[in-house]
Amino acid sequence: MVRNWRSDIETTNLSKKREGIMLLETIEVGGCRSYILGCEQTYVAALIDPEISAIERYRGLAARHGMTVRFVIDTHTHADHFSGAREIARILGAQVVMNHLSPAPYIDLRLGDGDMLLVGALRLQAMATPGHTADSTCYVVGEHVFTGDTLLIGGTGRSDLPTGDPDKLYESLFNRLLKLDPTTQIHPAHEYKGRKGSTIGEEIATNPRLQKRDRAAFVAMMRELNISAPAHLTEALRVNMSGKKSVAQLLSEAGAATPFMSMSELSSRLSARQNDLIVLDVREKDAFEAGHLPGAMFLPRGQLELRINEAFPDPTIRIVAVCEFGKISTLAAATLRSLGFMHASALDGGMKAWREAGLAVET
Repeated sequence: MVRNWRSDIETTNLSKKREGIMLLETIEVGGCRSYILGCEQTYVAALIDPEISAIERYRGLAARHGMTVRFVIDTHTHADHFSGAREIARILGAQVVMNHLSPAPYIDLRLGDGDMLLVGALRLQAMATPGHTADSTCYVVGEHVFTGDTLLIGGTGRSDLPTGDPDKLYESLFNRLLKLDPTTQIHPAHEYKGRKGSTIGEEIATNPRLQKRDRAAFVAMMRELNISAPAHLTEALRVNMSGKKSVAQLLSEAGAATPFMSMSELSSRLSARQNDLIVLDVREKDAFEAGHLPGAMFLPRGQLELRINEAFPDPTIRIVAVCEFGKISTLAAATLRSLGFMHASALDGGMKAWREAGLAVET
């Protein structure tokens, strides 16, 4: 059964399989694939390779099936998307599960090669498969294997990112993973071409990279691949290795912690010369001097915390923060609120949108 959920940003596809007591949901966010593996006998589930933007979808799916997510599993340290493991584990009271070599400090349960995880009545066995990363692990349950980025449909994970090793990838593939029963269904962490699924046998027969069965030839091929680095490589590694926040998450949390004022509302208030608010421009000096809102006060974001008391002795004053694109002002307004200025808000948009709307600017 396949359902399509559409949003303004992306499409998430869900496919569901039931085999005996096992429930398997596949969730696609862009090219990322996540899985909810549940035991329909005990209503215990594991969430595999979650992507942080889909957290609410995972919660909704688990609730729909009456499942308790007990484990949140990352097959490896992702370099191409932001893992939702730590956050959803915190929300649901689940345990984060990864390989014992994974660097993230927030892991609750570290598994070694051959360790088994009990998901209700389901037995999920860890198979260490280093190569894409040092901590890459595949998880086998019945006739299914969750391959992370070790084996993709029609491809393999790259081996040129931090802790990658093409020689170890060869060993993991040809001497471990590909020795599973040929009918074993693979479930990778990524699929960019919309293909529904594959098996170990199909990949052995048709996967172009697996046709290089000689170790030296395979290693040479992997080293000669000319693949561009993931768009968010540095940030994704930083976030996934530390469990800290991405810039997008920081902005999202700030946006949820502050109200906004529309450009038309602020323009009307300025035109009426209502003296009931302060427009606070938090850009750098050169940007402020090039053009700002009428009567705006200048205080760059980098100095906000240090100068806040002298700048605003009255904590009840209404403040509207403004920047160039609306992001830094959102952070500034959230900071002001956290410091006790409970009437702080941010302009919905920024100076760029303000100018494009033909609204008043002074220099």
